[in-house]
Amino acid sequence: MKKTYYYKFLPTKAEEEAAKASNTPFQITRELVEIRDLYPAPVIDPFNPWQINKVVTDADILTGKLVLSHQEVFEYVFRYWTLEMCNYLLAGNKFYAVIWDHTDDKNPVRYHNEKIYLEQGPQDTYMLRWLDLVRKSNINPSDEIGLYWQSRSGTFQFKVLRRGF
Repeated sequence: MKKTYYYKFLPTKAEEEAAKASNTPFQITRELVEIRDLYPAPVIDPFNPWQINKVVTDADILTGKLVLSHQEVFEYVFRYWTLEMCNYLLAGNKFYAVIWDHTDDKNPVRYHNEKIYLEQGPQDTYMLRWLDLVRKSNINPSDEIGLYWQSRSGTFQFKVLRRGF
């Protein structure tokens, strides 16, 4: 099931009268809902599974937060989560996650502590807190990275695809 926002632009008669009585305008609201996919979820290529590709910026390193767009999170992460997990994050909570670093394919490294989490950012963006991973993997600005959510294990998979190009 795909997640999307349902916006409520038109008030019910009761909401309209309540807004009129309190002399405040009706507030447009949105709610996260699940809809049936018109198209199946993207099939993850086992030879190139990195669905989210980014070039690391100075800000990503200095803040220790990787900015992910609304489209990336809804298409490649929320699609595999339950509605309850998504609403938990959208309520302003931090979703503590595990990140597997596959930069060295023969020896993947697991990161899981209170400093690794996904949170809601400003203007429909999301932030993946990854400071420990940046420090230990020696990630630099202009490195190209790949990321995807592995639904089978419930973890983020990460890899440095190209060093500073």
